[in-house]
Amino acid sequence: MSQPQVLVPGSVLGMLGGGQLGRMFALAARRSGYHVAQFGDPANSPCGQVSDVSYPHHFLDFDQLARFVLFRSVVTWEQENIPTATVEFLRERVPVYPSLELLRASQHRLLEKTALRTLGIPTADFLKITSAAELQAGIKDFDGAGILKTVTLGYDGKGQAKVTTTDDTAAIWQRFAVQEAILERIVEFDFELSIVCARFADGSCHFFEPSLNDHVNHILDVSTAPSDRISSQQAHEARQIARTILEHFDVYGVLCVELFMDRKGNLLVNEIAPRPHNSGHLTIEACGSSQFEQQFRAVAGLPSGSVSMRAPAAMINLLGDHLAAATPERWATVFAMPDVHVHLYGKADIRTGRKMGHLTVLAETSAEAARRGLAARDLLWH
Repeated sequence: MSQPQVLVPGSVLGMLGGGQLGRMFALAARRSGYHVAQFGDPANSPCGQVSDVSYPHHFLDFDQLARFVLFRSVVTWEQENIPTATVEFLRERVPVYPSLELLRASQHRLLEKTALRTLGIPTADFLKITSAAELQAGIKDFDGAGILKTVTLGYDGKGQAKVTTTDDTAAIWQRFAVQEAILERIVEFDFELSIVCARFADGSCHFFEPSLNDHVNHILDVSTAPSDRISSQQAHEARQIARTILEHFDVYGVLCVELFMDRKGNLLVNEIAPRPHNSGHLTIEACGSSQFEQQFRAVAGLPSGSVSMRAPAAMINLLGDHLAAATPERWATVFAMPDVHVHLYGKADIRTGRKMGHLTVLAETSAEAARRGLAARDLLWH
């Protein structure tokens, strides 16, 4: 893939997808004088609200895609569920980043895990499953328990189930209703972490501080950086893993590597997100250049900004659960809190478990930032 060329302010950057990641990309790009055209969602979508123009059409509507790219200088995406046929069509007409090959791998868990193992990157043990009998045999191979996952789609805990030898594997396989799946050995881990990084036209790779991540009901709840639970050696190993992925897939743009730290102190890659990541939202206030600024800089052929942290930080997710009872008085109290930054995504439909926004808090330590952020969120819904 050819490297990005420098695009001057005033150029139009195309965004596939209209969610909150596209929204924050558009805000960063437009602040620096670029225009953003969004494809896939209506003008009232999170990204559409802050884009110059929206194309609310299906990703496989090639006539509309041809119109979309007429005046675009480059195209990128904000989610990994973009059909590869869409990217193949577009890149015959305009540069598309970060990497089609990475997109293919990240859309299929077996392809992703196999690619990582080929690169010598550690992951949980896994097996391809195509029948209830294979599932039953795999559970035995994995000492009586494993995590069965669909190979495509699935996020925030969807499309997966823990399976043990006492479960009815035939019924579970029938419920999954797929031709193939992946069974992963259960990892006994101390904590989860992620590293957001970017690769630029000159081939240089730049890494944000790894984030310590806590989940509730399979949804990211709190991210903190820097974390004293992540040693300098472990952070170095995470950067080396991320660099290997960036260079192997010839990435120009941003990606995130999600990892487990097992109880022996070993890093295992859980999955790759070929885009900015929820855990990286704290970079907006905490770093000189946010993950979204890095994204538009990379695809526009610009050099990296500063990824150094200005202060320790925490990101606290706001779900529909947290906002349903938020009164004007509660909002006013949160907005009055120093170093608490409120981000809402413009979603009108408040639903349980739906990501509606986040808080970023800066403090003397990331643990203190998390404590204050959780206290602020509690004020909204308790």
